[in-house]
Amino acid sequence: MKLEKRSEILHVIDTLAGRYLKGKIKAVKLAVTTLLSGGHLLLEDIPGLGKTTLALALANALGLTFGRIQCTSDLLPSDITGLSIFDRDENRFRFVEGPIFNNIVLVDEINRAMPKTQSALLEAMEERRVTVEGVTYPLPTPFLVIATQNPVEQVGTYPLPESQLDRFLVTTGVGYPPAEMEKSIIRGGSIRDEIKNIESLVSLEDILAARRSAKEAVYLSEKVVDYIFALVSASRENRFVLSGISTRGGIGLAEAARAVAYLEGREYVIPEDVKIVAVPVGAHRLILRPENEALSKEEVLQSIVKSVPVPLA
Repeated sequence: MKLEKRSEILHVIDTLAGRYLKGKIKAVKLAVTTLLSGGHLLLEDIPGLGKTTLALALANALGLTFGRIQCTSDLLPSDITGLSIFDRDENRFRFVEGPIFNNIVLVDEINRAMPKTQSALLEAMEERRVTVEGVTYPLPTPFLVIATQNPVEQVGTYPLPESQLDRFLVTTGVGYPPAEMEKSIIRGGSIRDEIKNIESLVSLEDILAARRSAKEAVYLSEKVVDYIFALVSASRENRFVLSGISTRGGIGLAEAARAVAYLEGREYVIPEDVKIVAVPVGAHRLILRPENEALSKEEVLQSIVKSVPVPLA
């Protein structure tokens, strides 16, 4: 099986990062990697750096449906999943789909939603379906949740527990663009209207073929599996860590590494592919010991990655 539709997917990345989301190539690549892996993305960064723009631009460039959920403390599960209403004309209850029934769903400030609402959302992410009044409704394919949370402002928030953070395949930030590029962005002003007019660059069939190819056409050798397991094990044995990367996290590392190899044009995974996604996939899954909570999870995991020997070819 060949690496189908790779050039089309690369064209989407190049167009978004080169024209619309300048200086955000890492975030764009990770978002596409997450989509190809069948996972979900959590963006942690301060407001105003383009998290919403990234989600909207990605949806438009891929020709996928887009929904947005603005989380507040009074947001209810039914505001996400939808609810049944009585149709007087038809004399029956009719289900009205919520915003979760889209290919790409932006969940803005997820940590402002109550835990019950967060759980309803995360259940939909995991099961790819929702159940309302005893009836189960499948969610569309592909299905990607891009959630955001502000790591600075914590007033009136409900931080996601580690067990729920584990449901996200990748966690990353958007970051500031380089100085000259940021000046250019400031000079040109907001591109939100321009983003809305992006025409689809690929078809739904292209996306599904690319996802299938990234999963089935990229070989994962036993040596690479051993390397992933060594990283996972080392994270559990580190002196700063109370609880390391879970088995789900190990699976996520393998799936994300396959997607990286696919984007690089290889039909096999190499250890460098794993190293590229190790921190975005693994850092948020770590639980640090209480006395070490001031440390950066990213830096701790990066040190673990450096300490694990890379297998020879």
